[in-house]
Amino acid sequence: MPRTNLSMSISTDGYVAGPNQSEEHPLGVGGQLLHSWHLGPASDHPVNKQIVGEMMDGMGATIMGRNMFGPIRGDWNGSEWNGWWGAEPPYHCPVFVLTHYPRESVALEGTTFHFVTDGVESAYAQAVEVAGDRPISIAGGASCARQAIRAGIVDEIDLQVSPVILGSGERLFDGFEPNFPALTLERVLEAPGVAHLRYRIER
Repeated sequence: MPRTNLSMSISTDGYVAGPNQSEEHPLGVGGQLLHSWHLGPASDHPVNKQIVGEMMDGMGATIMGRNMFGPIRGDWNGSEWNGWWGAEPPYHCPVFVLTHYPRESVALEGTTFHFVTDGVESAYAQAVEVAGDRPISIAGGASCARQAIRAGIVDEIDLQVSPVILGSGERLFDGFEPNFPALTLERVLEAPGVAHLRYRIER
C-alpha cells in the first residue's frame, strides 16, 4: 500500500484553524498566522522549502474535507465554487473531497476534484487505486484528519508548529482516547518561527 501522510500547520495550543471560518477568513480568525512559514518571507528558508516539497511533490492522490475545499455549506445548489486556489491548484494529482452532498467532478489545470459521499474509507480506496506506488496526502481540515486517523489509514503525521496561541478554533486531536493514536517522534527540523515535527503512527 502507498504511504499515507497527514501534514498540518498547528498552533502551540493545538489548533489547526482559528474560530469563525468563512470566505473572508478561510483558516478562521487568526488561522493565517499558522502558515507564515510557507506564505511569507520565511518560505525561502531551505528547511521550509524542503517541507513544502515533501508535502506537495510526487503525491499520487490527496484527500481533504469539504471545509478545506471551500465555505459553501449544505447542498451545492449549482454552485460554481471550484476551491480557493484559482485555475491551477497546487496539488497536481486527483483530490478526493469528503462531503455529504454529491457533485460532479471539477477538472482544473493539473488537478481534478472528486466529491466522495460515502466516507473517508471510500475516498482512501479511490486514492489508492489512482496513486499506484506514489504517496497519498491527507490535507485536512481537522475533521477530515481525525476521520483518517480513526480509520487507520494514516502512516505518519507531520506537524508544523508555530509559536501562536489561537485560544479557540479547530483542534486536530479532539475526541481521541488517551494514547491513541500511539505516536513515535521520528524527526525534528527547525526554521525561523516554526518547528517541523514528524510522527510515525504505531500499529
